[in-house]
Amino acid sequence: MLITHLNFAKGFRGGERQTQLLIEQLAQQGYQQRLLVRKGSKLTKRCKDVTHLEIIEIAKPYILSMLKLKGTTLLHAHETKALQFAYAAHLLLGLPYIVTRRVDNPIRNNRLNQAMYRSARYVVALSQAIKNEILQVSALAHVKIIPSAYTDTSMNEAVSQKIKARFKNKFLVGHVGALDDRHKGQSFLIEAAKKLQKSHPDIHFILVGGGSDEAMLKAEAKGLDNITFEGFVNNVNDYINAFDLFVFPSRNEGLGSILFDVMRLNVPIVASNVGGIPDIIEDDVNGVLIPPLESDAIVESVITLYDDTQTRLRLSSSAREHVEDYAPQAMAERYIRLYQEIMHEQD
Repeated sequence: MLITHLNFAKGFRGGERQTQLLIEQLAQQGYQQRLLVRKGSKLTKRCKDVTHLEIIEIAKPYILSMLKLKGTTLLHAHETKALQFAYAAHLLLGLPYIVTRRVDNPIRNNRLNQAMYRSARYVVALSQAIKNEILQVSALAHVKIIPSAYTDTSMNEAVSQKIKARFKNKFLVGHVGALDDRHKGQSFLIEAAKKLQKSHPDIHFILVGGGSDEAMLKAEAKGLDNITFEGFVNNVNDYINAFDLFVFPSRNEGLGSILFDVMRLNVPIVASNVGGIPDIIEDDVNGVLIPPLESDAIVESVITLYDDTQTRLRLSSSAREHVEDYAPQAMAERYIRLYQEIMHEQD
């Protein structure tokens, strides 16, 4: 079996990180794989040392690169442009394909999307919210839910301690994510910081990540001395390990796989009750769910957990107990079962 993965994303975000994790896990089990990416893709650098993997960079129009699929047994599309390519390859070459959809945004209900999702041997959704959106477009789609996985990236305790030392005697409220307010909702964190600056000066917010809204968000936070923008960092786990609390105020979220890394590092979580987040977080069991788009809800939850060490420990301990359900190996095994089912049907 030769599995050809397709991911034509411009940057390297959660979907690309999960693509890399899956490829690495399959390689460890001896699967022959190929990865088609756009020219200059960061996935090329990230996956260049993976064994049993051929990486091919292609340029637009991607459809002219169909010959690069020679020998492929099964296509796995990891984002929308890749799905379009996989569907074309199915029509032209008869190749079976699966697609993983990672966002819960509404899908435009047109004939092309209906056909692409209906023709996939399986459509993988990360959460129930995503599955519901897929079925709105194609009730005949064969949808399976396979959550994302936590990363195996280690953390450096010494680096974490240096981060804590920079913010000595501060209660660190952290966030990790692309600075994309329409998606991640960081403006509500800034509003919360404004409301807490005078009443709780020892609570400090740290935002890790870069993105298109960086200038706008920094402008909103101008004059605040209780919030720090760290930008892009090489190892987010060093920061997560330094946080006392993690707040995830997303406006929409397919799943929120960064939460798995937070859970593994025993950091309590406050997150918006949107999209696939409730698939991970159960309110007052392994985290706190808050209404989206409400900075007051962030303020209230932060103050409550700041004042209650025992509740923070209870929530983080419960989260840590169940996070192994989201190990990369577990994710890969779920995909392997789908691959094998398709191959058996082909025989």
